This record gives sequence, structure tokens and C-alpha cells, in this order.
Amino acid sequence: MKISVIGAGNVGATCADVIAHRELCNEVILLDIKENFAEGKALDMWQTAPVNNYDTRITGVTNDYERTKDSDVVVITSGLPRKPGMSRDDLIATNANIVKSVTENVVKYSPNTTIIVVANPLDVMTYCAYLNANLPSTKVFGMAGILDTARYKAFLATELNINPKDIQGMLLGGHGDTMVPLPRYTTVSGIPVTELIAEDKLNAILERTKVGGGEIVKLLGTSAWYAPGAAAAQMAESIVRNQRRLFPVCAWLTGEYGLKDIYLGVPTILGTNGIEKIIELKLNDAEMKLLHDSAKAVKEVMDVLDNMGK
Repeated sequence: MKISVIGAGNVGATCADVIAHRELCNEVILLDIKENFAEGKALDMWQTAPVNNYDTRITGVTNDYERTKDSDVVVITSGLPRKPGMSRDDLIATNANIVKSVTENVVKYSPNTTIIVVANPLDVMTYCAYLNANLPSTKVFGMAGILDTARYKAFLATELNINPKDIQGMLLGGHGDTMVPLPRYTTVSGIPVTELIAEDKLNAILERTKVGGGEIVKLLGTSAWYAPGAAAAQMAESIVRNQRRLFPVCAWLTGEYGLKDIYLGVPTILGTNGIEKIIELKLNDAEMKLLHDSAKAVKEVMDVLDNMGK
């Protein structure tokens, strides 16, 4: 069993480290374009194996996609953050070129792999990978919903002063401020969260979740990496161990929720074949409107990519 992580930055390195600690595969390949960068990080991680008692081998390589050959899962974290003065379209064009090149190289050596996209803007970069992978849409999807849901649960656990393990919740839609929180589907050990927290406090948590990434950028001056890396690793775990866990995933829709030809966050079952099933929740009119509004915003960005011909 082999898992490759493309991009040895903070998110990619964290993802590779979590995968190794959980012993999800025999070997993790960490690839980056920066000379010796992945090699150094991989060596540092491998030297923790005797301390943390795992035996997954971590190998770093510089732009050598042949070393990723026959990967069961590939996590793509490559891409640049938005810089001052850079327009949304500039960011899309830059990262689309990166994701396109990475995807083509990945499938050249692993034609049957499953691809998890973490690059931003998430929804449109997942679409970009799909356009260039020549794989079924069930094998190309994005990580966003698990991260957004994790933030939501963490904020709830803090407010209620409880164990986050007891919280179940779901968020749909695009990754960003158009995400669709579903408090109606949020429970704490089966108890509806609305019975445990005041409406105004719950609404404040929902709004904080929508801008959760931005909050960290303001604090650190850069994007988050621990939670995104761990979230991508959790998806990989469900796939390689065929856990068939129900996760919110950026998936290609073909009519579900009345939406078609769009990548959007929806509940899915992840297993050996990637997305085994998309779950259609019974949304009320208000929830469905929010989801369609989110889809409209995502589709506008996808159209930008289409017009670029990437």
C-alpha cells in the first residue's frame, strides 16, 4: 500500500506525518518541486518513528513522479496562497496550472489511483484535477467539508465545555463563507444541539465557522495546516481501510440536490472505490436555498476556469 502527498509545505507535511503515524500504508512518498525540501522533512519525520512506534516509511523526493508509481491514494496540496494585489482570477490561473501539471504527472504513473485535492480555491481546483485526470468522478474529490465540520465541532465543544468526540454535525456547500451549516443535523450523543445551546450563541458559532480559515490567517499571517492536513489524512484512512465512513466531501454532482455538473460539498460514503455513495439529506426549503446559493457562487468560479481553457 502506497500513499503519495504532493506538496511538502505545511499542509502536505502534516498530512504525510499523520498518515505515517496511523500506519495507513507501507510507504508515504512526499514530493515537492523545491530541491531537497521534501527529503529533509521526510527524514525528520522518519526519525520520529522509533519514538512514536510506527513503521510506515516516509520518503521525500524532488519532482520525481516516477517514485509515486502505483500509489493507491494521492493527496494534492500543491498551490500558492493568495498574495497582496493578486486577483481571484490570477490565483485561479496560477494554481490551475500547478494542479493541472501535478494531476497529469500523478495519473501517468498511477492510472488507477484515488485523488484527494486540498489546493485552493478548493472547489474549482478539484474540478481542475477532474478535468485533467481522466478518472471517474468518484475517484477525484476535494477535502473541505471535514475541515469545516471539524472547526464547527471544535467551537461547539469549547462553548459547551464537552468532549468533541460526542458531537456529530454536517456542513454542506462550497468551502468558504457560502458553506451551509445544518444545526438541525447537529447532535451531542444523540441530543439535538439546539437543546444545549442558546440560539444566539449557536448562530455566532455558525458564523465563526464560515470564516474559520480567515481567523487563523489573521492570527498567523498564513493559512492553517494542522487541521487541513489531518482532515485529508482522515479521508485517506477511510479509503485505504475501506471504513465506509460518512464524510462531507467536495464531490461531482450529477443531479443530486437538484444540482448537476458541479463540484460541491455533500455527504458521501468513502471506501476503497473512493466515493461509494452520495447521501441526499432531506433539506427544508431554507436549507435547500442556501445550498443552491452556495452552488451558484461555486459555479461562477468554475466558469472562470472554463473560460481560461485550463
